[in-house]
Formats: sequence, structure tokens, C-alpha cells
Amino acid sequence: MNARKSVEGLVVLAILLTLATACASAPTATPVPPTSAPTTAPMATAVPPTSAPTSAPMATAVPPTSAPTAAPVVPTPAAFPLTITDDAGRQVTIKAAPKRIVSLAPSNTEVVYALGQGALVVGVTEYCDYPPEAKQKPKVGGFSKIDLEKVVGLTPDLILATNIHVKSIVPELEKRGLVVVVVEPKNVDDVVNKITIVGKLSGATEPAAKLAAQLKSRVDAVTAQVAKAKSKPRVFYEIDKTLFTPGPGSFIDDMIVKAGGVNIAADAKGAYAQLTPEVIIARDPEIIFLGDMLFGESPDSVKARPGWANLTAVKAGRIVPLIDENLFSRPGPRTVDGLEWLARALHPDLFK
Repeated sequence: MNARKSVEGLVVLAILLTLATACASAPTATPVPPTSAPTTAPMATAVPPTSAPTSAPMATAVPPTSAPTAAPVVPTPAAFPLTITDDAGRQVTIKAAPKRIVSLAPSNTEVVYALGQGALVVGVTEYCDYPPEAKQKPKVGGFSKIDLEKVVGLTPDLILATNIHVKSIVPELEKRGLVVVVVEPKNVDDVVNKITIVGKLSGATEPAAKLAAQLKSRVDAVTAQVAKAKSKPRVFYEIDKTLFTPGPGSFIDDMIVKAGGVNIAADAKGAYAQLTPEVIIARDPEIIFLGDMLFGESPDSVKARPGWANLTAVKAGRIVPLIDENLFSRPGPRTVDGLEWLARALHPDLFK
């Protein structure tokens, strides 16, 4: 069950980042490759990412950002009513500080808890598993499949959604008189910005400002350190064994760049794409991040692929399983943990 949840959790990342307005069906364990695979530049095709929690041998694990469990912050009455433009371009007005929040994505759930507002959460998805307390909340469905009547029954005064919900779920919730805000960070820097926004929405402006400042400081420290690197390793980030990978505009691509790497799919035509073995061999990655250990892929299986034995990454023993897929698939407070881990894996000499 955990493996299944990890897979579906990462599916949403690919769907959300590929098309801001896309709505996808529930993912399966193995993605269906596009009708015609690219022979040069990758195609912009959504894909269910998979990954393994195995620690990388060359990178020191970063302790996950702890989510506060303190009592809810008392909101400042003057902060409401509040009108914002959300990430779907919608103007939304929150008339009063929310007392009952439903989160339709693990990333948003993590943000609310990190702001000390977990007590306000009355509903989450089946995949909202961090912090552990979130697992005890009533469930309203999966990602794209939300039980609307369950949501209504929880009488929320604020629902935090993502782009995957924009076309079908959000309109239905609004028809029922519910307030919905779409929160969809586009990159690492935007995570910091969205934490500030969620803080305002939930009446936790000061805790949000403090957390955002801490995260920004850590991001700045990483970028300052990797700026000292003499070179930037070529990176192949493997989502699954069919060679899907993040391209430009994807959340993971931004993490790779900020961590001091060069994505070999940087010229892809979309945020997620499928490469051919020939393209990967020609571009000769210096490090390979494996996001599909849960499906049987391993450093040994990668080495055994035809033509891969001569890759620089293989010869150097730099085939690195992800430490925790959620650090790379959920744009929230723990994103910075993932960024720091990537930077250590790419530049171990700079992070001793």
C-alpha cells in the first residue's frame, strides 16, 4: 500500500507541472509511453514518477523539516476580509479567518501543519501522510478523485486545492458555496512565496514570514555554496525505466539547477518528457538519480543496460537512489531538504 501511495503521489507532480490546466486520470504503476517516442529532444509527456527511499551513498541525508504541532495561531482580525489572486488566476475573497480547512494535496497539508495550523485541518487526501498527525484526519478521496459530498459534509470555510482540481473539482465545490484557493508553486523560490500566502489565508502571517525567511536563507546558502563549484555535473533524473525525466519548467528541473547540476533534458519541449537510450548515451550524464527503485530498478540494473556501461556516471559509480521521493514531489517546506540533499550529492566536496 505504501508503494502504491508513493507512486500515485508522484504522478501528480508530473501532471501538475506539465500543464497548468491539465486534469489527469488516476495513475497506474507503469506509465503508458507516448505514441511516438522522441529521437532527439524529449517530448512533453506526463508520467507517473516512482522512487525509492534508499539513502544515497555519497550524500548525507538532511533531517526532514519538522512540522509544528502547536495550537493554532490566533489570527489578526484586521487581516480579513482578504482578497487574493490564486495560482489559477482566480480572485478569491476569504471573509474571515478560517476555522475549518480541507486540503486536497499533500504539499498544502504539509504547509498548513508547518505553520502550526494543523488543528484547523478537518479533511485531507489519502496521500497526506506528513506529518504523521495528518494521517488521522478524515479522508476526502485521492488526488483527482475527490468525494465532493464528503468535503461538503466537513463544512470547511477554506479549501486548498491545486491545478489538477481547476477544471472539474473547483467549479463543483464553488457551486456548493465553498471557498477554494488554488496553491501551485512553480519552482523552489515560489514555494517560499506560497508559504507566505497560505500563512495569510490561514491567519498565520507571522509564523509564515518566519518560516519563509528560514527557508530562503537555506536556499541562498545552497546556491552560494554551489557557485564555488568548478563545474556542474550533467544529470539524468530517471523517473522510471521507460526513461521519462523532468524537463524545463518542471519543479525538479529547478531543483537540479539550483543544486548545481545541468539537466541533460534541459532542451526538452515540455516539463516532463521521454528520452531514448541513444540520447542519454550521447549526452553522457555524470550522475544518475534513480526515482524508480520501488519498481525494481537499481544501480546494478542500470549498469546492465545495453550501452550504459561506458557512461561517465556508471564508470564513476554515481548512480544515486533518491533519499525520499516526497522531498522532490511535494512543493512545500521539505523541498529545501531535497534541495540540500541534491546539492550534497552533486558536489560532495563542497558540503563536507
